[in-house]
Amino acid sequence: MEIGSPICLRHGHRHVHRNVRISLSTTTPTLLSTKSENSMFILGLGFVGQTLARKLQNQRWTVSGTCTTHVKKKKLEDMGFHVHLFDANHPEQLFCSPSILQQLRNYTHFLVSVPPVVGIGDPMLQHEELIRSSLVNGDLKWLSYLSSTSVYGDCDGELVDEDYPTNPENESAKLRLNSELGWSNLAHHIGLSPLLFRLGGIYGPGRSAVDTIIKQKPLSEGQKRRKHRKYTSRVHVDDICQALMATIDAPSSSRVVYNIVDDDSAPREEVFEYARKLVEKKWPDLNLQHLEQKDWSIVKTRNKRGEKRVSNALMKKELGVQLLYPDYRSGLQSIIDQIENPFICN
Repeated sequence: MEIGSPICLRHGHRHVHRNVRISLSTTTPTLLSTKSENSMFILGLGFVGQTLARKLQNQRWTVSGTCTTHVKKKKLEDMGFHVHLFDANHPEQLFCSPSILQQLRNYTHFLVSVPPVVGIGDPMLQHEELIRSSLVNGDLKWLSYLSSTSVYGDCDGELVDEDYPTNPENESAKLRLNSELGWSNLAHHIGLSPLLFRLGGIYGPGRSAVDTIIKQKPLSEGQKRRKHRKYTSRVHVDDICQALMATIDAPSSSRVVYNIVDDDSAPREEVFEYARKLVEKKWPDLNLQHLEQKDWSIVKTRNKRGEKRVSNALMKKELGVQLLYPDYRSGLQSIIDQIENPFICN
């Protein structure tokens, strides 16, 4: 398969498996109480995973998943979730006890929200054969993978829909596409139709331009690289969850890939300028420092590629999603409205 051509998600992809020793653990995870209830296992209870978990929990789902540290595990368990430790750099950890896989086969829904790791690839797919054999004839009826619009690569500003040829340009994006293919093949092997969600830049409460400005944090390397893009697709975390839950409610669709983005591929600089105005309006006495010019200037000529506008038409038409936050203005306004004290924002 050529990376630059439309991808065939059903056939023709093989993985290189590493020999990883699996050890037994003395910890025994809690098994599901019944097989008939709706249950979700989220591999990667990060920003998106936790938001979805809380929404499903409010609908009386049984929700379990993984996180990377004991501190996070304790916090998530206090919220009512069954949690397992999993470090993507050491993928064998998920299988330290055979009963974890025995438990996973009893879940009805499985969401993969862990990105691939450079030098490793997709951490779960290092054990693809073991996962396949564990899930065959289980209760699983929905398998989804959270990917990225980065798999399209540079499109010279064109409007990109789900049928646009993929052409990932950096190692991370190439690994994302490989993960899409891997999880698709695994799903087909166990008799499921996979769902792949290509997300724009994710933001929400505690993780937004408003939060960055209030905390006056230095720009990350990723923020610097994206500074001078003409187009940047993004999506509010609540709208991601809305799209995921729409497929849960109506999972029988022939469509495999959905772009999950908002309606406005605005440049990042415009978003930060708007966020700053919101902060200054709400807290005029707050002493804000301007982002240092050197943070922006070093990348003025570095990031000319990766330009694209991403279409969300299929998400709206086939999933019936009506965006809660169709653009960054509505999303940032909602975020700042939830912050009472800028000194204790998330």
